[in-house]
Amino acid sequence: MLKRFVPSSLLGQVMAVLAIGLLAAQVISATLLYQASQQRREATVVNSIAFRLVGDLSRTEAMRLQDEERRRLRDARRAERQARGERIRPPDSPFPNRRQIRTERTSASPISDRETRLSDHEDALQDVLAREGITVRNITVTRRLAADDPFIRNVLENRPRLRQPGWESRRIIVASIEPDDEDGWLTVRLPEPERPDGAPWIILLQTLVTFCVLVLLLYLVLRRITRPLAQLTTRVEDFSRTPDRAVELAESGPSDTRRLIAAHNAMEARIAALLDEKDVMLGAIGHDLKTPLAALRVRIESVPDDTQRERMAETIEDITATLDDILSLARIGRSGAPPEAVELGALAISVTEEFEDLGDPVTIADPPRLVAKVQVTWLKRALRNLIANAVRYGEKAEVSLIEQSGYAVLRVDDQGPGIPEDRIAEMLEPFARGEGSRNRSTGGAGLGLTLARAIAEQHGGRLVLNNLEGDGNRAGLRAELHIPM
Repeated sequence: MLKRFVPSSLLGQVMAVLAIGLLAAQVISATLLYQASQQRREATVVNSIAFRLVGDLSRTEAMRLQDEERRRLRDARRAERQARGERIRPPDSPFPNRRQIRTERTSASPISDRETRLSDHEDALQDVLAREGITVRNITVTRRLAADDPFIRNVLENRPRLRQPGWESRRIIVASIEPDDEDGWLTVRLPEPERPDGAPWIILLQTLVTFCVLVLLLYLVLRRITRPLAQLTTRVEDFSRTPDRAVELAESGPSDTRRLIAAHNAMEARIAALLDEKDVMLGAIGHDLKTPLAALRVRIESVPDDTQRERMAETIEDITATLDDILSLARIGRSGAPPEAVELGALAISVTEEFEDLGDPVTIADPPRLVAKVQVTWLKRALRNLIANAVRYGEKAEVSLIEQSGYAVLRVDDQGPGIPEDRIAEMLEPFARGEGSRNRSTGGAGLGLTLARAIAEQHGGRLVLNNLEGDGNRAGLRAELHIPM
């Protein structure tokens, strides 16, 4: 199941690995940024609490009384202005102004044991106070809603003008300390800083933009590397099918890839030259051998003994036929004629009729209409070889044509002894025969199946041999030419 989603190409696999790695790195980076933002918010709260506590502990009792008297005078002036009908500007925040809510001194901590304590805030606050030279016996910090805090409710009841819509749902941080040099608890309340609107989305957007830019740049670089390799792969596949056409690829990509393409161009040119030389050599061999054989065939006519003359003629014919098979096998794939679309059923019928005209027991079922691009001469040669083997070894041949998984299958069944399973692969090799003689009346030179296999592979298909034992009541050999459609 997993293989279905794994890219098969080099570009796809490298891009998948890099994309996953970059995505993981960006997610980790975004998480760290978010945690750093949270830590800054917590540090701001702790420092503000510490500033208020240090300031309150540093003031003398006289200064506290002066602050209290100043606060009463300010409240009285506000009341007079309000009585005269003057408009009093409300605070901007729904939470009461910080200046209006000072520290609270109580004999016991206003934070109950049932409330959840913020241990991180407590440790950080203790460190800040210690740096300022203030030692405390106890520190408690918690988070609660403003509506749940009795001190704030009391302030707002005594000063209704400070009440703003939404103050009940505002979250506050309550910190209470018990100083070593004083009795009682000193408590500070601060509104918890709100998270900036859209901050997580901004971090997510930054992560996605960075990820997309990096992936695009990596794709462009990897595409520059893999495109010449893809072109080289396509050229190698084409050259394997048509080695007689040498094409020089343009050298592109990194230096290593350019060197590889240059080496392939040189190798392809050399192989094409060798194949040309082979054709010239085979033509010369065929001419040089067939000419004396033809002369020898004429000379044996003067042999008075008819039996000896017939044996000599048969030997010359065997040599000529074997030579033709060898030359044909060597020339497969070097035909200058392009493949043509052929109705394979009609091709099979025409080959079958050739054997029927000679009186051989060959039959063909009504074939379906299947069309494929093939080298007609070569495919007929392959089918003839299979039918000839079936007639020679299996008494009769039954030809059929079917479609199977995108292939047209030319099937030839016989009723002979078949081939031992351990020798099927061997029988496809050149000069391999089921019996030891080289007499064409009993089997020939052993090139028929080799030629058929080479022709099938030249068309992008294959030759398959199977014994028919176990297939109902039938016995024999089944030879199949699989030709891609």
